Amino acid sequence: MSLPVGIVVLVLLVTNLVAFAAQGWDKRLARTKAKSRTPEKTLLLLGLPLGALGMLAGMRYFRHKTKKRSFQLKAAAVVFANLLMLAALGWLAMQGHVTFELTLY
Repeated sequence: MSLPVGIVVLVLLVTNLVAFAAQGWDKRLARTKAKSRTPEKTLLLLGLPLGALGMLAGMRYFRHKTKKRSFQLKAAAVVFANLLMLAALGWLAMQGHVTFELTLY
């Protein structure tokens, strides 16, 4: 399987931006004491498809869920899952099952 690097980078950027923005949106809802908030499960799931960096950056930047220990432990599990996914992708690349092609558009 051959993956264009530009597409991979674009997907990772969008995924991380969405995870980042979700933290900010939920923080805004929390400040306004809105009855309808983003579920924690959703915030964590947005970090799973290699979006943990955006999720963590959003938590830190917006100071959202940084004092809630249970959420932080779950966020750490999401980071660990991201590391496992990257390791698996690296292993597949080393075995030749996945290649990344640099194409100029």
